[in-house]
Amino acid sequence: MGAERVKVARVAQRKSRSDRRIDLIEAARRAIIRHGIDGVQLSHVAEEAGLTSGAVLYHYPDLSELLVEAQHAGMERFYEQRMRRLADFTDPAEKLVVTIRSGLPTGPLDPDVRLLNELGGAAGRIRVYGVLLTSLYDRQVSMYQAILDTGTALGVFTLTADSVTIARNLVALEDAYGYRITARHPMIGPDEAAELILSYARTATGNDLAH
Repeated sequence: MGAERVKVARVAQRKSRSDRRIDLIEAARRAIIRHGIDGVQLSHVAEEAGLTSGAVLYHYPDLSELLVEAQHAGMERFYEQRMRRLADFTDPAEKLVVTIRSGLPTGPLDPDVRLLNELGGAAGRIRVYGVLLTSLYDRQVSMYQAILDTGTALGVFTLTADSVTIARNLVALEDAYGYRITARHPMIGPDEAAELILSYARTATGNDLAH
């Protein structure tokens, strides 16, 4: 019985450490947004987490590893979560509309997109950030390309160019309008940006995308 209690206690401890790491990743994301990727320090993460710097180092001895994990966690929304959401739809036109709308910021203060903006600014100087962004871009292109190819095979789309070209343009438009939203452009909010991207998608696919 004693051994079983020790086993349960160890499992609980492991869960606690796992939860703490998740909390630290979220704290690091907030610290990056608040101080910038170049300005964030260990003390900033500790402050956001409500811990001492030593406690942060206990879980992440290398701050750069924590910052990379924070960036990766922020990216999940723009690929993994979208792919899970797309599983609920069968119509390629509907999938395309949902994908376009879900790739934009919810507003100027959207934390995930602000995090990506910070990452983009540092990508030219820090190789690992460039690799993360390139990987995300390539996966997003493949996501769009799969929708376009399926729609073409089903006769739903009549593409004006090859699917990879259209997919790359769609991701580029997401990035461009996403930046304008977070930069508080007075004429471009989430709805306006979605309609601008959809206008290109309608021309590129020969479908009115009325969903």
